Amino acid sequence: MKDKMMKCGELVKRICKADDFTLQIGHSQDLHTRFAQNAITQHIDGESLRSGSWTVSGGVNLKVAFGNKTGSASVNQLDEESIISLVKKAENIAKINKPDPEYVASEGKHTLREMEKPAVATVNLSVEKIVDGIEKCIKNAERKDGKLSGISEKHVRSNYMLTKNGFEGYDESASYSHSMTIKKKGIETKVYRAVSDYDRFSMNELIERLNEQFDSLNEPEPYEKGRLPVIMRPQAVLHWLNYLVWTLQQREADDGLNPYTGQIGKHFFGDKFSLKSTISDPHISAPLFTNNGLPAEDTEWIVNGVIKKMQADRYYAKKKGIKPASLFNLVIEGGDTSEQEMMKKVKRGVILNNLWYIRPIDAKTGEWTGLTRDGVLYFEDGKIKKAVTNFRWNEVLHDATKRILALGPAYQILPHATIPTIMIDDFNFVDVTTF
Repeated sequence: MKDKMMKCGELVKRICKADDFTLQIGHSQDLHTRFAQNAITQHIDGESLRSGSWTVSGGVNLKVAFGNKTGSASVNQLDEESIISLVKKAENIAKINKPDPEYVASEGKHTLREMEKPAVATVNLSVEKIVDGIEKCIKNAERKDGKLSGISEKHVRSNYMLTKNGFEGYDESASYSHSMTIKKKGIETKVYRAVSDYDRFSMNELIERLNEQFDSLNEPEPYEKGRLPVIMRPQAVLHWLNYLVWTLQQREADDGLNPYTGQIGKHFFGDKFSLKSTISDPHISAPLFTNNGLPAEDTEWIVNGVIKKMQADRYYAKKKGIKPASLFNLVIEGGDTSEQEMMKKVKRGVILNNLWYIRPIDAKTGEWTGLTRDGVLYFEDGKIKKAVTNFRWNEVLHDATKRILALGPAYQILPHATIPTIMIDDFNFVDVTTF
């Protein structure tokens, strides 16, 4: 596939008449096996070049510029006729387009670190082995008189990028993920994990975690709203902090559209909260280059509550005279406090397995609302007492990090995300649900 991508690049270089261009090609070999009601219901296996976000779903995308008049087009074929058509379409659009006031010339040549081949265990993972894992999960659910649903996925991807100004990069990655939900009458809970190296995945461990969550639940009892200490397990923390990833933007901060205006270099988060992106940990996936054509590099975003850096695209970085940056993986520093030890730190509280339906209340202040899901456990005097119904919560994320009481060991829940369990005091539950 690399040779085919580079051949397309050579063709674009030869025929493109625009002053500038950026070519991005994504290819993916995908395997999806779905299951529901304790049976496999769908299996899809195949390769694709699809238009869209090149780092996620593949495709052949070309952006060209005549001066600062830009145009872009996409195709999903690599043959010569399709590439010629792609170039013509992009150029024709650029010629009739209005000037782009935020146009920045394509990235130039960079020396990239050496590419590490995707894990052999993931690349060679067979559908038979995936099905065996699913069958093991189904048998576990049947022993508990429960119904299991979910999906197992394997992806092997390659990305290529070429610019007229001299950037050329090729990268490969692979991942395996397994998500499953067990349900029995009013009890329902879910677990999920994804890895880049299948050798680091244990289905038995994930089943054990599912069973632990399921066995701790019973028919949930109503519980009053209010402020409570919470123990947020990694799945919940990950979904919550996705919104930090989206909003930690320099431009929005300077425009007063997020809560981080004027906060670089200042102590804005809690002392116990740190966030970084890394290329130095071989177990955490990191691209050779981001989709703006810049090499990925170790970046500290937040250190012990102090904002060190925010994301900025190439246009805004050039305007402000700063270095462009994007958050390409998510590493939250953990601690060494176990869940049992956390429960002993306060008189009472709740354990959250997951969050969902998270929406902004006020983007400028950083206040969000959402619901709990997959089981909420009430604990008292260091012991889990019962399951309770779900809550709606309202919280200002950065303020909540100032109330962190303890951090558990970091857990790699995604190939590009390592997240600890986090205990937060006085979490704001504004309502209760009937389920």
